[in-house]
Amino acid sequence: MTGETKLAALIAGMRPCLQTGVFVFCSIPSGHAVLQYVEPVMLFREAEGITLILREEDADAAGLAKTFPCRMITLEIHSSLEAVGFLAAITARLAAAGMGVNPVSAFYHDHLFVPAGRAEEAMAILREMAKG
Repeated sequence: MTGETKLAALIAGMRPCLQTGVFVFCSIPSGHAVLQYVEPVMLFREAEGITLILREEDADAAGLAKTFPCRMITLEIHSSLEAVGFLAAITARLAAAGMGVNPVSAFYHDHLFVPAGRAEEAMAILREMAKG
């Protein structure tokens, strides 16, 4: 299964789904013991440390410094990792509304982390995009 590559089909077929809860971004040094106790939705290793995206309550329970309280929107269409322009079109539309977004591409879907207080607005923009 390689996923959809056609931009028009991706936009028309995306079904944005607002996930439950508030997420935050955290950074920890490599080898930090907290990785044994938390289940991040995303983990990415950079030279400066490990970035985690996890539920806010999990970051609080682990005593982690956190930033960017956000909501996660999953674009429920199997997008190809080789698709061109899908996230560019979406992030441009959100940017036009003055909204920052942190996109993450996974194997099956793309996920958008938008400011917690603007999640419903982002959902409305995405639904409008899908209508054409």
